[in-house]
Amino acid sequence: MILNELSLHSRGRIIDITGDDAIALRLMEMGLTEDEPIEFLGKAPLGDPLEFLIRGYRISLRQTEAARVIVELLPATC
Repeated sequence: MILNELSLHSRGRIIDITGDDAIALRLMEMGLTEDEPIEFLGKAPLGDPLEFLIRGYRISLRQTEAARVIVELLPATC
């Protein structure tokens, strides 16, 4: 599953970042690293950018950037 396929308020665990270009490096520098949990918080009114919570920080990613992040869905917490 890719990051921009998560449903609102669901959580995933980052498996990989696709590619080996400047965008992939920038995503990793922003804290999107393997095994890190990430939560989808919301999106802008027109659907881009998307807002996520990772490492206690809120980050915004474009749809194209989020599509480069492979995640594994985590079970919902009560």
